[in-house]
Amino acid sequence: MTTAKLDAIDLKILDAIQRDGRITKLALAEQVGLSPTPCWMRLRKLEKAGIVSGYHARIAMRVVAPVATVLMEVTLASHRQADFDRFERVIRDIPEIVACWSVGGGVDYLLKVMARDIDAYQRLVDGLLEREIGIDRYFTYIVTKTVKEEIALPIAELLPASP
Repeated sequence: MTTAKLDAIDLKILDAIQRDGRITKLALAEQVGLSPTPCWMRLRKLEKAGIVSGYHARIAMRVVAPVATVLMEVTLASHRQADFDRFERVIRDIPEIVACWSVGGGVDYLLKVMARDIDAYQRLVDGLLEREIGIDRYFTYIVTKTVKEEIALPIAELLPASP
């Protein structure tokens, strides 16, 4: 996969919109040092290139209702491509599973689950086991406190250093 060629203005635009997806055209242009039309054209180009993949509101769910956040390690019994595909297909359709990463190391997947409570989480796990989607082992980690959860990516720190 090739990386997109982004200049300093593009990076400023990305940083600004990920911190405030509702920023106005005028405020964005002022923040990045461009006039509104060229700034907006650059943003549209970033969207069309798939670099900006969407705009979202961040919900403070614990203010709305008590929830249990659970991290779950999953190891599959078999490691054929069809086994991974079957597991991933099922996981994608479960709304309480808000993130799933295929990982290297001693486990196959790491899932982030948000459930009403621990009983609801256990019912979800029981349902997964009953579906026989290849789970051999799983480990549960209850999140007791969120120390840090950034939505904004550290764009400048992730890019290769310029020559």
